[in-house]
Amino acid sequence: MLFAKRLREGIRRGEITCSVRIWMSPRVRVGGRYRMEEGEIEVDSIETIGFPDITPELARESGFLGVLDLLKVAKHGKGENIYLIRFHYVPPRSRTGQGCSEPKV
Repeated sequence: MLFAKRLREGIRRGEITCSVRIWMSPRVRVGGRYRMEEGEIEVDSIETIGFPDITPELARESGFLGVLDLLKVAKHGKGENIYLIRFHYVPPRSRTGQGCSEPKV
């Protein structure tokens, strides 16, 4: 899943945990992990929704100013189906200490 640059920091901070996508069919799967610069997005759920479900509150929860702002970004290609994708951010694993042992004193 790709996200607009302006959303990525909010995703990393855990402030944005859902996305509305208009696709022909789902492009992600529940439990799947998808790269995002640093770290990954793990999909928790995918739900088919309708236009009436896209409320100003949902738009803001998705990181947008409002419904129109969200809809400008949500449609991908010839998509007709609306999906609400809930996810969480998984930070990159720390490499500190991997492969090294503490010096013995």
